[in-house]
Amino acid sequence: MKKTFSVLIVVVVISLLIAGCKKKEEQPQPATKQQSGIPQGPIVETPMSQPSGPEGQMPPGHGMPGAAIPKVEFQVVVPQEVKDHWATVKFIVADKVQNKQLEISAPIGGELKIPDSNMIVKVGPFLPDFRMDANTITSSSNEPNNPAVGVIVYEDGKQIFPEPGKKLGWFWARKELQMMHLFQHQRFTLNLKEGVRK
Repeated sequence: MKKTFSVLIVVVVISLLIAGCKKKEEQPQPATKQQSGIPQGPIVETPMSQPSGPEGQMPPGHGMPGAAIPKVEFQVVVPQEVKDHWATVKFIVADKVQNKQLEISAPIGGELKIPDSNMIVKVGPFLPDFRMDANTITSSSNEPNNPAVGVIVYEDGKQIFPEPGKKLGWFWARKELQMMHLFQHQRFTLNLKEGVRK
C-alpha cells in the first residue's frame, strides 16, 4: 500500500513538472526591434521615458526590496514663442583623432552629418531655458539662460545616443551640464554651443 502510494505521488509530481515546462516553452518571446536605419523626417515631440532612480531601483526602505521603479513619461513641450523665435543650433564637434574642432550649424528639426564619419545627428526640439519637472520638459522663458537641444545620434544607421530604447537625448550649452551628460564616443565629442534666432 505504501509502495503504491509513493509511486502515485512520484507520477503526479513528474506530470506537474512536465506540464510546467511545456507552459514556459509555449509563452511567446517578445519581438526584438530591429535597427533598420535612420528614421526619416523630424523628431516628433512625444513623451519620452526616463528612469526615475539610480539603476531603476527603489530607494532603501521603499516598497519591495529590489523592486524596479516604473519609468516616468516625460512630455516635451516647446512654447509657441520659442518655436517662433529660434531657427538653428550650433554644435561644437571635436575630433580626438585629428585633434581639431569644428563649429557646425543645423536647423531645428533637421539633421547634420559629422564630417569624415558615418554619424548623423537628428536635431529635435530646442529649449533656450531648459526646465524639467515631474513629467514635463519645457522652456521657462525665451531667454538663453539654460540652452538645451534634444537629439538622436546615429552611427552606421544605428542609434548610439541616447542608448537604444530611449527616445531623445539632450545636449546643453552650459559647461557644467556638458560634463554631467557627456556624449561618449571613441573619436568625437559633441556639444551644443548655442541657439540662433530667426
